[in-house]
Amino acid sequence: MSWIYKGKEFTEDMIPENAIGFIYNMTAIIDGKSISYIGKKNFYADIKTKLSKKAMSTDKRLKTYKRVKKATYQNYYSSNEVLKKAHKDNIKIKRDILMICTTKLELSYQETKHQFVLGVLESDKYLNGNILGKFYKFK
Repeated sequence: MSWIYKGKEFTEDMIPENAIGFIYNMTAIIDGKSISYIGKKNFYADIKTKLSKKAMSTDKRLKTYKRVKKATYQNYYSSNEVLKKAHKDNIKIKRDILMICTTKLELSYQETKHQFVLGVLESDKYLNGNILGKFYKFK
């Protein structure tokens, strides 16, 4: 299933020029119960790729790799183990983009804000176990 943003299927050409990532809500129906997860994801990752022998310099001190910007969000199904397993088991997961962010600071702030506003730690509806590694679900 693809990402949905403002009611439409999200495509790579819809990414604003200065955007770095987004806040998402993933929802799946597991054992007849609708459960969600609120998180953040960067659009791109810097991947190290080896240079070909042709592109390498004869100088052994120079780099043997280059950094390439690669889109990583298309096949992302959360950092949550329950959702990863649901994806492996071919359970349909609805993936909604709630907000697009332009800086890392905004991305972290908005994720935290959404998690607190939606009360992810107080509700059994959400799979989030903690916020920022500082605030945890009540037992």
